[in-house]
Amino acid sequence: MTGDLDFDLAPVVAEQPHPVLFATVSGAHLYGFPSRDSDVDLRGVHLLPAADLVGLREPEETRSRMWTENGVEMDLVTHDLRKFARLMLRRNGYVLEQLLSPLVVHTTDAHRELAELAPGVLTSHHAHHYRGFAATQWRLFAKTGELKPLLYTFRVLLTGIHLMRSGEVQPHLPTLLDEPGAPGYLPELIAAKAEREHGGADVDHARVAGDVERLHTLLDEAQAASALPDAPAVHDALHALHALVVRVRLAG
Repeated sequence: MTGDLDFDLAPVVAEQPHPVLFATVSGAHLYGFPSRDSDVDLRGVHLLPAADLVGLREPEETRSRMWTENGVEMDLVTHDLRKFARLMLRRNGYVLEQLLSPLVVHTTDAHRELAELAPGVLTSHHAHHYRGFAATQWRLFAKTGELKPLLYTFRVLLTGIHLMRSGEVQPHLPTLLDEPGAPGYLPELIAAKAEREHGGADVDHARVAGDVERLHTLLDEAQAASALPDAPAVHDALHALHALVVRVRLAG
């Protein structure tokens, strides 16, 4: 596994009722501001047998499991391959961050193939995902005053801006600090978050509100100027993902 986390997911993968095609680390560890007591968010894809999808019972398309390992809370959530492929086609930046996460704890050839198809589903309208996520986190910060949702607000806005400008999904906030428009005080907030998972943000609220508003404007401008298409080549993306889902399902 890449990164500073060290644990063996193999026993958990082996215990799953159906094959796990990949599992990666998401959440604060992927975003670059975990706390000492942060839990580990694992996200990925499992593969249901074809019989589960053609019978009368509703398939278990999303599965979750929580457990504690060496005092750390682990949270594993996986979607069936078909559902995950559909989410990829819905301009969902969150699932692309999971798919492309460099913090890989379990992988297969199907994982690699899905990642290779990811650029084909990127559009300028992925900005809506990050704009909406930022608004939700900003409201949470306004309600609680906690540092965590404030960092999430900055993270998703900068990820969206970077995606619109470069075509690259980059959720790691420390890597985005050099992005034009990133507030200079973000390293201090990241350092404060490392000390505690929950706690108030020691910030000038008027200043951060102005910076959040400015980043929303930058995201709007980046979307308007983006080289990303307005929509994916739907037929090509759908055909490629459909073919992958069918082939992997029948082989499984």
